[in-house]
Amino acid sequence: MKISTNQFKTGTKILLDGYPCSILSHEFHKPGKGQAVVRIKYRNLLSGNINEKTFKSSESVELADVTVREMAFLYKDESRWYFMDNTSYDQIELDEKIMVEAKKWLIGEELCEIVIWNDSAIAINVPKIVNLRIDASEPGVKGDTVSGAQKPALLETGITIQVPLFVEEGEVVKVDTRSSEYLGRANDN
Repeated sequence: MKISTNQFKTGTKILLDGYPCSILSHEFHKPGKGQAVVRIKYRNLLSGNINEKTFKSSESVELADVTVREMAFLYKDESRWYFMDNTSYDQIELDEKIMVEAKKWLIGEELCEIVIWNDSAIAINVPKIVNLRIDASEPGVKGDTVSGAQKPALLETGITIQVPLFVEEGEVVKVDTRSSEYLGRANDN
């Protein structure tokens, strides 16, 4: 099935050069002279590369036949990550190549979106916000109340983020997986 460039939306999955791609952003541009164009920024779902492309406004593009399944992360072994569909109980395994960015956010039972193309998992989208325990962090200095001051904290998944001085080792914090940014303590509302 084909769609016109004026139907582009963020998140639309299209085929470019035979590869499934997801549109990250799109912009309609009408120059003073000549034909209107649509500029897109897209991610190749197989390689993960982000590119840009310009289309004439009259062009159409093939939709990529991808499906997205919500699945819960179960566990990992040496090189495989296992997920289960909570409604059908189907299980799939993903290899290290697909898990590159996602693995730093998963500890167990998180609901993730698995992108499937030609009966193979090609990408994973982790939750936008996760709760992780701080395994190591320097204690805050009493009386140090500089507004906005931060310190590094090692999370249970092995990545380090910046947290405010008052956050202590052993606490569970909310983290934005898109920016690796501290959002608050997990028990705060």
